[in-house]
Formats: sequence, structure tokens, C-alpha cells
Amino acid sequence: MHNPHEILKQYWQFDAFRSKQEEIIDTVASGKDCLALLPTGGGKSICYQVPGMMMEGVCLVISPLIALMEDQITNLKSRGINAVAINSSMSKKQIDIALDNAIYGHTKFLYVSPERLKTYIFHVRFAKMKVTLIAVDEAHCISQWGYDFRPSYLSIAEIRKLQPATPVLALTATATPDVVVDVQEKLLFKNLNAIQKSFERKNLIYNTHSTNNKFNRIRTFLSSNNGTGIIYCSTRRKVKELFIKLNDLNLSVDYYHAGLDFEERRNKQNKWTKGETKIMVATNAFGMGIDKADVRFVLHHDIPASLEAYFQEAGRAGRDGAPAEAHLFYETEDINKLKESIALKYPPINTIKSIYNALGNHLQLAIGSGKEERYPIDLAHFADKYDFSILVVYNSLKFLELCEFIKLSDNYKQPSQLKILANNKELYHYQVKDKALNKLIQFILRTEMGVFDNYIRLNEYKISSKTALTIAQIREKLAYMAQLELVDYIPKTDLPSVTYVTERLADNNLSISPKFYLDRKKIAERKLEAVIHFLTSDWCKSELLLQYFGETETAPCKKCSSCLNGVNETKNVRKIIKKAAVDLMDDHEKVMISDLIAALSEHPRNTILENLRWMVDHDEIEMGPLGKTFSIN
Repeated sequence: MHNPHEILKQYWQFDAFRSKQEEIIDTVASGKDCLALLPTGGGKSICYQVPGMMMEGVCLVISPLIALMEDQITNLKSRGINAVAINSSMSKKQIDIALDNAIYGHTKFLYVSPERLKTYIFHVRFAKMKVTLIAVDEAHCISQWGYDFRPSYLSIAEIRKLQPATPVLALTATATPDVVVDVQEKLLFKNLNAIQKSFERKNLIYNTHSTNNKFNRIRTFLSSNNGTGIIYCSTRRKVKELFIKLNDLNLSVDYYHAGLDFEERRNKQNKWTKGETKIMVATNAFGMGIDKADVRFVLHHDIPASLEAYFQEAGRAGRDGAPAEAHLFYETEDINKLKESIALKYPPINTIKSIYNALGNHLQLAIGSGKEERYPIDLAHFADKYDFSILVVYNSLKFLELCEFIKLSDNYKQPSQLKILANNKELYHYQVKDKALNKLIQFILRTEMGVFDNYIRLNEYKISSKTALTIAQIREKLAYMAQLELVDYIPKTDLPSVTYVTERLADNNLSISPKFYLDRKKIAERKLEAVIHFLTSDWCKSELLLQYFGETETAPCKKCSSCLNGVNETKNVRKIIKKAAVDLMDDHEKVMISDLIAALSEHPRNTILENLRWMVDHDEIEMGPLGKTFSIN
């Protein structure tokens, strides 16, 4: 086993680990399970990549995000480390080759989407691999109490049984106390073991602003802040609209969302990372895996769906430890729309079933067929064809994904991919017969060194500019070679795709649990209530976030929008309330809230009520059945 400090220096050029990293690495290197809770920017990937390099064998990384996998693999390969990914956008042949390389090749890190864990082929190949560590990224997804629950994560417990001696490292930046316990239980930890760094970010100031004109507030902020920043919007349309307005102000601004081509996304991200672009207007597709320390601000044009999402996105500011700001701008109507969005996100069960049935008919799938097959789909055309609202279609498909009937890839423009299956001799046989084909193959072999071993991204436009072949010729020749099984060619697509996790089911076999449906809806409602409370509360924003994530020893930051408004005039208000309550207690040890407010007339009524709500949430007091009295626990 190699020394972790030597590996850190050799591959990442760092002289020392960040807080908690070495403790986490030592824990898993000694064969123990570990849940690592590190805030955004805390260096979670190092915690599994270093021990993965320390030990002989493959490190299996389970991640739900294709974009994050791609970023991680590109980063590892740039350091000379062999890494591959398996996800729902790949063909069966791609998956087969990647799994073989993990067993017989020199693959060091194998990234897998959680849906793949349940397949027969993965189980068979996984049992043959020498796996030294299982890293579970975004581990909160395994908990039904988490903000992004994915049932597919539950299958991790099954693969553990195939290699029970292999330690598990679960990683997350956002977990409430309930989720911390639930994650460890669901992952079958031999002993509960969580290593946590405080979520407090003393250099980052959180602010929320109620306004009648969000654009004016953003423009005013940018006029006096010249640093690098991110502005988050909830939809691609809003991203483009805000970008156009800011670009008209001659600001150094660009935009980013998952609907852009891979090369375009990469170029935009590189320019922003290098400082050539100062401001990135983006959906939440931007940020995961981005390693930029000097982000001075994160602005939210729209309200995130949960405090976990907000904490991650805002936390991308100030990773270098220097002062940074997060500002969330909202209008009253935004809160009303958020409340309405819950109903939209959870269409009636009968509607969801109708859309599942229509989808199978649209794709011309027979009952019992389609398992593990991927189908591009134009959602707008499908919705129009069957007279559904496109929003209802999308949310129904997302719920069917949650139930593990299908997997929906967003409109995430995938570049063309190519792998040569034939040997040089077989290729030459066709090259001598076709000049255009010869020119194409020679260019690919000259520019893509790994095309015999792995799937490479192919840019037909670049090939056309270098070979004088037309785009149509290139695609025709590649399709011809694919037909002869000389290559595996996967053309680029702009459409989202549906992958059937199970075979297409008949109506009477499509079972959606009403309890599961209602539980998910209630959890979403509670997450939304927490967001609204964060926005509208007069309490310190930093304290609200820390307490949400289970930290009890907190103090006002004295810098956020609430603290600067002077509403949190003392952190001892709860002590004053308790003392006054003791003085007011009657024989039944109950205190009338109206009596307490009268006794503390020097304090604003809202401040007292806010503190009482906090004390109820943290079991310091117990509210009476009618909400008019309370007792001290």
C-alpha cells in the first residue's frame, strides 16, 4: 500500500490534505466503512481517489450524474489515471467492454450510475472484479428523507453482499441528522461511523431579499462587484433571457445549461474557470465538479426547491476562504408559484399510468419487451400527439423514474461516440477499396490514440474541416462500418431518451404505491416549507442553515441580511423566554403564549414567536394541543 501523502503530491501536486480528508482516507484504507460529510468545496473526491490509488484493484464509484462522471474522468485521465464510466446513455456493447476492462484491463476507477447495479451483467462482472473500495457519491440519495431520494441507490446493499469485505465510503455535502443515520443503515455499515466537518462557512455571507424587480437588484449588485460569480436560474429560458439582458450591459457574461453541445459546455466552463468570463448565468447543471476557488458571489434569480440544493449552490462561492457573498432574490409571486409547483410535480396516479401506457404505444413496444433498451424521444411531439401538457408528461416520467420503471435522460446533448472493433488488417481490407473511407480511417487513427480500447467522442465537423469530407459522407461511412461491425458508432442526438429499467408492463401490472406517492409529496412539501421559512424568517441566515443540518451550537453571523436588519438583537432571546416562562408557570406547568408576549413587551412579538417555533422544532418546549400554551421540556 502506497503512502497517501506521496500519492497526493504525485498526482494532485498538493502538499497537505484539507480538514478531515486524511482522517477519512485512513479510515477506509484500514477497511472500515465511513460516511463523510463535507460541505461543497470540501474536497470529497480526494477522499476516495487517494485511497483508490493506494490500493491494488478497482475503486467503484457510484454517482447519479453523467456530467459529474464526465468531469471526474476527464480530470483523472489528465493526471494519467485510467478511469471509465458506465451510465444509462451507453449501448450494451459499450457497457460490456467497460466491464471487461475493469476485470482484465488496467481500469483504476469505474464510475457507475446506480441503475446499472441491478442488472444481471453487472452482478456477474462485479463478482469477478478485485474491488478495493466502493465510493457512494451524493449518498443522501439513498435516504427517503433526503431531498433527492433515488430508489436505485438501495441496490448498493445487494452488491455489498457479493464483496462483503470491501469498505464503503459514502460522501455527501448535505444531510440532516435523520439522513445521516438512514444512509449508514441503508448501506449496511458494520458500525456507525460518520466523520463530519462543520457546515459553517464563516467567510460566506447568506442573504435573502424580497423585491419587486429582481433584475434591477441583480444589475445594482453587479455594478459594484467585479469578481467572478454564478447566477442561478430555474429554467433554460430564464437563463437565456437574463444572459441577453446582462450582455446588453456590456458585462463579461456567458450562459450554461445541459441542452448545449458537449464542446460548447466545455468551452464555456473553461473560459469561466480561467477568468476569461466573469459571470456565468446557469441552471443547476453548472457547478457539480467545478474546481474554482475564487468565486466571489453566487446569486439566485429563482428559489431552489430545497435548502440542501441552495446550500450546495451558494457554497460554490468563497472556496478559497476569502470573503464571498450569496444573494437570493425573490418576489411574493415566486413563493406562490413554488407552492403550486408541488401539485404540478405530482400528477394524479391515474395520469401517470396513462402516460406510461401512451409512451409504450408511441415507441411501438410490445408488452414484455424493451428492457434495458434506450429510445430517443421528442417530448413535445409525444405530449401533443396524446393531448397531454408537456409539464405533466415530464413530471410523470420523472415519477416513473423514481418508481424505477424507466430512466429519463434530460435533453443533454450527447456527442457522437466511436470505438473500433476490427483490427488493423481488417480495416486495411476496406481502406484499399474506398478512398473516402481510407481518408476517414487514417484521420481517426492519427488523432484518436485510444479508439481501439475505449469509446472516444467524435466531432464530425472537425473531421470534415480536416479531411474535406462532407458531414453526410462521414456519417454515411461510419454507419456503413457499424453495419459491418468494424466499429461501434453512436451518432450524436439532441433529444432526451427513455431507457426501460423493466420490460414494458401491462396496465394491470403497473403498480404505483399510493403510500409511496403520498410520502414523496409530503416530504417535498416539508422541504418547501423549510425554504419559505428560510426566506421570510428574521432569524440569522447562517444559523437557520446550520440548525437545519443538525448543528445546535450556533451563533448569529452578524453579517447576513437578517443580522444587518437588526432583528436578531441578541442570541440570548431563548434564555430570556425560558426565564420569563418559569416565572409565569401555573400549577399545571403551562405557559400562556399571550402572557409571555405581554411579559416581554420590550421584544417584538414576531421575534418571540420565531424563537418559540425554533424551540418547538428542537424539543426545548412542547406546544399545547390548541397552540395557545407551552411547557418547558
